[in-house]
Amino acid sequence: MTPKKVVLGFSGGLDTSFCVKYLTMDREMEVHSVLVDTGGFSESERKTIEAHAYRLGVKSHTTVLAVHTYYDRIIKNLVFGNVLKNQTYPLSVSAERLIQALEIVKVAKEMAAKDGIVPAVAHGSTGAGNDQVRFDLIFHVLLPEAEIITPIRDLKLSRDQEIDYLTKKGVAMDFKKAAYSINKGLWGTSVGGRETLTSLGTLPEEAWPTPVTKTGTETVKLGFTQGELTSINGTVFESPVKAIQALTSIAGPYGIGRDIHVGDTIIGIKGRVGFEAAAPILTIKAHHLLEKHVLTKSQQNQKEMLAQFYGNALHEGQVLDPVMRDIEAYFASSQDHVTGTVSIELHPYRFHCLGIESPFDLMSGKFGSYGEMNSGWTGQDVRGFSKIFGNQLKIYHTISSEGVTECRK
Repeated sequence: MTPKKVVLGFSGGLDTSFCVKYLTMDREMEVHSVLVDTGGFSESERKTIEAHAYRLGVKSHTTVLAVHTYYDRIIKNLVFGNVLKNQTYPLSVSAERLIQALEIVKVAKEMAAKDGIVPAVAHGSTGAGNDQVRFDLIFHVLLPEAEIITPIRDLKLSRDQEIDYLTKKGVAMDFKKAAYSINKGLWGTSVGGRETLTSLGTLPEEAWPTPVTKTGTETVKLGFTQGELTSINGTVFESPVKAIQALTSIAGPYGIGRDIHVGDTIIGIKGRVGFEAAAPILTIKAHHLLEKHVLTKSQQNQKEMLAQFYGNALHEGQVLDPVMRDIEAYFASSQDHVTGTVSIELHPYRFHCLGIESPFDLMSGKFGSYGEMNSGWTGQDVRGFSKIFGNQLKIYHTISSEGVTECRK
């Protein structure tokens, strides 16, 4: 009998390595691995992962370079919305998992078109996190006829049990690295380990992928064009992706963007995860500051409400909901004047936004300086405005006082 085909999302780490070995040997399936690179691997690392996949026993291996797709479809909108989950987390892994799932579906559909049979799809998520929902949801929506196989979740395995299984199967890996679950992408790196499994404790220095090597201070000037990061210190990049990568190399060695996020998972439990995201944090904070100067009060208020909904929905895997396209259209429209330069001072483990320069800066001296001088109105104008502006409150408090007096009679 011909083995059943399965398309597996593959990173080369502990979980997905177990999946290959288990599916090929215990389930006797034909595994086709797919590495979706969202900015976390170099060319040499991709080749190493491919070789590792074949050593484990995959029938074929596909590498999808999706970093620009990731930026265009998701990251750009996270910047436009200044999205930080719980005011902390830039949705690093949450966002990239969606792109990975979408690309896995494409590979599975291509295989189905060629063979006339829809393959199964598989991922290495556990049963205790958000990723299982993100992958499953997209697979259910876009590939409803496919069987979804999740060995780690179904067998309820611990990382130690996975290591023991692979060791017995003769798999040679650096299992010391498996002590921490590290997921790297363009929009940040997540780090999970024993310290994040409880409510108290932080990650040790050796757990962070980027060591802190810079001291002193450094000023960077981030240039935005209609909301997108396009230059650093006057150097214009061919794409925002390149600018984000360059900013990561500048700010990462300061230890900027390190934190531990405490969040409400999709499945209803609290969870902690460490992350380092120097470029995402600096980009969002700089972009937000620029928007404070160039957007109206109402634009900012509406964006804040939409951004919170957008971030939560994206975190929960709802990238395919058409309401997301509606919100993205608003985000894009709001960026027409979000052009300018933001100066930021970098220090070890912290940063300070110094200010902005923009041709669309609404803090223009033509109309007055806050707390100092006004040139667009007179004191008498303000007297009349204040009287009308407070008229409804005056009526309310007058009636309320009269009503209380009447009741006491």
